[in-house]
Amino acid sequence: MSFGGRVLPLDRANVDTDQIIPAHNLTGVESKGLGKHLFTGMTGGPELLAKYDGATVIVTRENFGCGSSREHAAWSLADRGFTAVIAPSFARIFHENAYNNGIAPIVVDAREIDALLAAESLHIDLEAQVLRVERLRESESGGDPGVHRPDVPFELDPLRKSFLLSGGYLAFLNSKLPDVRAWVAARGAA
Repeated sequence: MSFGGRVLPLDRANVDTDQIIPAHNLTGVESKGLGKHLFTGMTGGPELLAKYDGATVIVTRENFGCGSSREHAAWSLADRGFTAVIAPSFARIFHENAYNNGIAPIVVDAREIDALLAAESLHIDLEAQVLRVERLRESESGGDPGVHRPDVPFELDPLRKSFLLSGGYLAFLNSKLPDVRAWVAARGAA
């Protein structure tokens, strides 16, 4: 599975779940409709989203998703159309929630982040576990936005990678239902 997208450069470390979606917006357990609250708890967050409207990939600094445990943070990102977050590290619970909700939490070496923050768009190949800068912002490329950088490898947990390739944990489980039904039917006939 490969996908590409416009980058939202979030040049901040320790973006917590209250910045991703404030607690006062957690009024239910529905995952749809939360994108409208994304980054409203962050100074300059709504303006950043407006500036990079249509972005599907976030590049940020270390410890993204720290703070309170809430799946709503991943839900709000997915509802807004984000398919990947790239950072040197993630808070453990956010990392798990991202996988479960079909958002690729891609960990790269901190030395790669400056170059990735300068990207206008990225191409991500989940199966090959590599990402590539498709286009740099003109201000970062010395007037040549077509400048290409080498591919950046990353690693995904093999089981959780299968969640992403299926569209998230629940989609992964759903894909197993025919096998489970066949196993149950075979056991019932025995």
